[in-house]
Amino acid sequence: MRKATIASRILLAALWAWASIPVWAAAAGADKPEAARPARQGVAVASPVLRAGAATSNITPWLGDPIVGGWNAPPARHIHDELHARCLVLDDGTTRLAFVVADSVGIPREVFQEAKRQIQEHTGLAPDRMLMAADHTHSATACRAKSASEPDQELPDYARFVARRISDGVRRAINQLEPARLAWGTASVPDQVFNRRWLMKPGTPLPDPFGGTDQVKMNPGHQNPGLLAPSGPVDPEVCFLSVQAADGRPIALLANYSLHYVGGTGPQEISADYFAAFADRIQQLIGADRLDPPLVGIMSNGTSGNVNNVNYAAPPDRRKPYEKIRLVADRVAQAVFAEYGKLSYRDRISLAMRQRELELAVRKPTPEQLAQAREMLAHPERPDKLPHQRTYARRIVDLHEAPATIPVTLQAVRIGEVGIAAIPFETFVETGLALKAASPLKPTFTISLANGSHGYLPTPEQHRLGGYETWLGTSKVEPDASTKISAALLEMFAEMKP
Repeated sequence: MRKATIASRILLAALWAWASIPVWAAAAGADKPEAARPARQGVAVASPVLRAGAATSNITPWLGDPIVGGWNAPPARHIHDELHARCLVLDDGTTRLAFVVADSVGIPREVFQEAKRQIQEHTGLAPDRMLMAADHTHSATACRAKSASEPDQELPDYARFVARRISDGVRRAINQLEPARLAWGTASVPDQVFNRRWLMKPGTPLPDPFGGTDQVKMNPGHQNPGLLAPSGPVDPEVCFLSVQAADGRPIALLANYSLHYVGGTGPQEISADYFAAFADRIQQLIGADRLDPPLVGIMSNGTSGNVNNVNYAAPPDRRKPYEKIRLVADRVAQAVFAEYGKLSYRDRISLAMRQRELELAVRKPTPEQLAQAREMLAHPERPDKLPHQRTYARRIVDLHEAPATIPVTLQAVRIGEVGIAAIPFETFVETGLALKAASPLKPTFTISLANGSHGYLPTPEQHRLGGYETWLGTSKVEPDASTKISAALLEMFAEMKP
């Protein structure tokens, strides 16, 4: 009896050891990355649940600094509504991405680079996993260096302030990461976008600042008898991402619309234009007031370099200050809200991002243009004989002294099946429409003025028509730059097909 008991114990011990081998093997690899663990045949491994966090940072400038966006830069005397950097962070368990849209007419590459440096220092997030853009409000203070030809000079006070506040906003969004779900949708708002470059009837005088003649005119005036037709299309689509917590609480809504800005603000007043008004209105519509943490509504600028909110074929639409801003914001928010309730959310979505540095040639003045510009600047008493002649004389000298090429940062992002292109220019709508059509990701939209602000980006065809957006000093890079940029972005999208 005792021998049988001993034999039974030995057998049980052997069986326990044999059954425990898979447990030991799993424990040994528990701290390895998912890709390093051997897959078990026939067993599906679920992807991690998406996490998301969002936050805003106040970037309102101080009074007295110049407001940029027009031909003059008057000092700010009042703040109608505060400016913000609106931040969203997404994490699929493998890839973490940060998105920032700031209330500014344009933020230089160097300022974004400083913000990214600070974020990486504090969080470890790599700069090529951050997409940062300006929304292009025309009623804000600039945060650029004094001279475009000296990009390495020390950043001015407001630029350093903006970089720090962007960094703080992304860090706070990371602090608030939580299990989340995401959905995307599209809407159409065709009645708020108009191509602002008009072909004019033969014989209409269209001088440029350099002694040449254009074929199109930007903002030609209402019911101008010389109007022939808009020189290009518009993009009425509003693309948007909705991010919610696991329990359905709204975290963020990131939208994109190809509208330059609205304007109609008070004189010398700081404002975030319709971009902030949309963020406020969408919060009201989806019933997300006074949440903790608050919903972050974000409106990014699409490809609107030649698109604004003015129909020059119709009589002027005269309104009180900020009335048109609120009207456009409500119209776009209502269109998004109409689709909001139809969305289908996912809590497991894969993320991907690609980044490239593209070197582009800087446009240079001819010897004759440079000589005329220097002659003009040497005699400040002389009045302009051509449109904005003195302004462009300064720009011509700056371009002459600038480097022969500039590096520009391009990014392509995939969120599930959605594609996002990031271009550091005021991009023409033709480029955005072509990217949407050719991208393997649907829907695809473009965020302009992202990771830098290098002026206008007309297409080669629009360059040949002339006009303000193509003038030397308004458009600073080679005329076929949009073609090279589009090709690079489509290559990156192809690499990320799900």
